[in-house]
Amino acid sequence: MTNDDAQQPAPSRGMVLEALARAERKVFTRPAPKSAKAQMKFLLTRAKGSTKALAERLGVSRRTVERYRAGSLTTPQKRLQAALVEETESEWQPQVRAQVRERASTTSGMMVDVVAYFGFTGKGSSDDGRQRSITTAISPTYAKQILEPQAAGATEEDLHPIAPRPSPSPISRNGAPGPRACAQISQASSL
Repeated sequence: MTNDDAQQPAPSRGMVLEALARAERKVFTRPAPKSAKAQMKFLLTRAKGSTKALAERLGVSRRTVERYRAGSLTTPQKRLQAALVEETESEWQPQVRAQVRERASTTSGMMVDVVAYFGFTGKGSSDDGRQRSITTAISPTYAKQILEPQAAGATEEDLHPIAPRPSPSPISRNGAPGPRACAQISQASSL
């Protein structure tokens, strides 16, 4: 690694699943429940009324689940709040989510918004790196390659080979080899 490489921000590629989740939230036809009581009630219906199963999923006791359902507890701790939001959004409107995935995989594809860092790594360059927002269309075939593994429970590491990797490429205005330019993805959202 050269000194120039050390000055560039590190690529952040741990956001594929988060970007897909953000995109799915945008297509919901109704907002997901916001209060802890409403989230608990919704998740209990998904767990077929089993407080034991829901408590295990959330990492709390059955009594805690019952208290939130009854409304005697209203403000969850941060860890429980995060678990409630994550579980609720993962279960919310599965048919709408499936329809959007099907449409993206077969006919419409996806629009991807990427915030990327572009800059030169050559010594003495006056072109400092800049963040740019780029929106591009993804074909249905490529969308299917991303969405199918994600729906099957793929991890972030499983999706990395599918997601395009930014790579340095030599460029110059006159066609001669020039300084290395790089684009590094810092956030993305899609669908």
